[in-house]
Amino acid sequence: MSTQAPPRSHSHMWLVGVAGLLAGLALMIYVPTLKAVSGTLFLVAGFHLLGALIALTSIRITFRSRWRRSRPRVTSTSQSPLDFGWAPAWTLGPLLFAVVLWALAVVIELSWPLWWPVAFLFGLLGAGAFAGYLIAKTTTDAHFAPLPMVDLLPGGQGVVLDGGCGAGRTSLAVANAYPQAKLVAVDRFDSDYIQDGGRSLLTRNATHAGFIDRLQIAQGDLTAMQFADDFFDAAVSAHAMDHLGHATERGLAEMWRVLKPGAHFLLVVWVPGWMMFAVANVLSFFLRGRAEWRALARGVGFELLREGDFNGYWYLLLKKRAP
Repeated sequence: MSTQAPPRSHSHMWLVGVAGLLAGLALMIYVPTLKAVSGTLFLVAGFHLLGALIALTSIRITFRSRWRRSRPRVTSTSQSPLDFGWAPAWTLGPLLFAVVLWALAVVIELSWPLWWPVAFLFGLLGAGAFAGYLIAKTTTDAHFAPLPMVDLLPGGQGVVLDGGCGAGRTSLAVANAYPQAKLVAVDRFDSDYIQDGGRSLLTRNATHAGFIDRLQIAQGDLTAMQFADDFFDAAVSAHAMDHLGHATERGLAEMWRVLKPGAHFLLVVWVPGWMMFAVANVLSFFLRGRAEWRALARGVGFELLREGDFNGYWYLLLKKRAP
């Protein structure tokens, strides 16, 4: 595999930190000057503390991943043996957003009581963001099921590709489901929302889970993989293809190319919906819909076998048709 990585495409974590910092400063500096707030010492102190907490947490979100990469990793015996390295922005971002929305609801209700419907709406949006925090937090649990139950590898033997493997949550699920299969885990390992891009954690997780001897790790780009045609017996890609942007069709075509005729491909992606809105908020409006994913998959030559919702995400079980 080529170790040349294209330009980074996952540099959006800093947006969460910057937005939270601005919101925290507003709650700490601007909100206490409002008449309805400034008249009560309790509210002034409360918004100062809340704003400072949000600002400091946002700074931590923005700089923690860089700091962790710059220092040696110390493994504690008290740590969970499996670590998928999610950056704090993934779980804390929705929580910060919920707190900011609730704070705005309080400010509106106090300062402009006639605008109570807006305050009520912000309260509801805050509840949705808090639900997104709970959803995101759940995915950090090693016992959280990462894949739907589908017949990915009929017969149970062969070589399975994990495209966009990250720290190995999907690889672990495939290894557990198919103990006689071999795995090839491919990633650019440059994601800023996974510690160290995931490569060192993938090795550690595979070693602990006991499938390191069946795992080959390769650094590369899903849109230009250096494998031969008709190489893999099955493939899976979870939460990776929906990061490719305009190159998504090329990535799907590469998956089709490296799979053997008749092989299955499990694709798990984010699509617009309430749960994705809870996690990603307005970013969920820019996600591809189900119809577009079906069209893209069929367009490169896949046959649709099954589809469904899974833990708030959506999956397609595809089959490579013979050319």
